[in-house]
Amino acid sequence: MYVQHTDEIPQNPPTPTSSGHEPTTVERGSFCTARCSCGWSGPARRSRDRARTDAAEHSAS
Repeated sequence: MYVQHTDEIPQNPPTPTSSGHEPTTVERGSFCTARCSCGWSGPARRSRDRARTDAAEHSAS
């Protein structure tokens, strides 16, 4: 069994956005897509970092 050390626990847990958007990233093969609970979907990206940026930009708008 894995014991999680206190330095591995995130200090600031994610807070839900006030607009009700909950963007996530979904991987399919070598591509990653940002999707949201509202039905929005970003373009397929090879860069997972860019897909996370797309999701952050969507939740900010």
